[in-house]
Amino acid sequence: MAKGDHLYDCYAPPAQEFVRGEGAYLYTEKGEKYLDFIAGIAVNGLGHGHPALIKAVKDQSDKLWHLSNMFRIQGQYELARKYCDELGWAGKVFFTNSGAEAVECAMKTARRYHYDQGDTERYEIITFTGAFHGRTMGTINAGGNPKYLKGFGPALPGFTHLDFAELENLEEHLSDKTAAVLFEPVQGEGGLRPIPIDTLIKVRNQCTENGTLLIYDEVQCGAARTGKLFAHQWAEGKADPDIMAAAKGIGGGFPLGACIAREDIAKVMVPGTHGSTYGGNPMAMAVGNAAFDAMTEPGFLAHVNKTANFLKQQFEGLKDEFPDVVDELRGKGLLIGMRLKKPALAVRKNALAKGLLCGSAGDNVLRMAPPLIIDENHVREAIGILRECFKEAQAAEDFVA
Repeated sequence: MAKGDHLYDCYAPPAQEFVRGEGAYLYTEKGEKYLDFIAGIAVNGLGHGHPALIKAVKDQSDKLWHLSNMFRIQGQYELARKYCDELGWAGKVFFTNSGAEAVECAMKTARRYHYDQGDTERYEIITFTGAFHGRTMGTINAGGNPKYLKGFGPALPGFTHLDFAELENLEEHLSDKTAAVLFEPVQGEGGLRPIPIDTLIKVRNQCTENGTLLIYDEVQCGAARTGKLFAHQWAEGKADPDIMAAAKGIGGGFPLGACIAREDIAKVMVPGTHGSTYGGNPMAMAVGNAAFDAMTEPGFLAHVNKTANFLKQQFEGLKDEFPDVVDELRGKGLLIGMRLKKPALAVRKNALAKGLLCGSAGDNVLRMAPPLIIDENHVREAIGILRECFKEAQAAEDFVA
């Protein structure tokens, strides 16, 4: 163990230590500059050092940091109204500190809803392979990934895990015990797999017919990342959920999550059914309101879509140029990447050495989730670095992670 290193060994970060961020760039103490195309895993959607977010933090820090939910926090009422008005279908919000907490609240809300309706046997939650819903005991059991469950005791009852392809045949798996169906409209960790709009609509209708609640996990694909404020909005109101978990980008870098639900469903969560000491604290609400206002400014989503289309075109060019490296494009909007024929982790490490930060995901996918404020010049810079990485990967017979 390195001297002074008393952290859990859950992470294996590279040697770089960043001390400052500005826009789409991060800087080390030595002044080394890196183009950030992972944004804290789709969190820093407005980039680093966004003036509106900084102002919100500074102004609020002079007032109140924490109250707990024993008392009214005005920022909660403001931000909840903004999201409910924007979404249309939503009526109530519970604020959390993270995406996993938002998913936990969503699952509890669904089960409690059926319980209060007298359907005490409706507790089963259906999820799909490739899903990632968090790292708590409840969410790792919801995700069902054996790698994340290993060593943490027996699997919790009440979860049914289906193959990703079974979304197309969902009606075969619904029963009078199915409380909810939970999935990401665009899978993140599972390899940047978007659910087709027609499938979203089909699943929505089937859940309604069966009396099953539909829960979307938009922790990673929400907050304007796909070019809509939330990914399911591409269905234009035809596939709205009953409950949705959001986090990551909605706080612009400050820890913030939200469980958003229809009013008739959320009303079952009465005092004593759920709670959070830090969730929705004044600091988080100040930043959350500023982030919402920035993401809903006129022209913001148009910029995201324009940049995403340009990035996709450039990725298409790399695919044509390096057929021995790139297998297919993945993702939607600025949650985008490439499934590679060479080890994605090795390419990711090589890109880091050349000044580009990106990620990787399941199914050997090189993942990009850059700040939503990037422009075409940032894209060209990233493509130039990736081109060098792909040339080296293509030339090396033993290019491995």
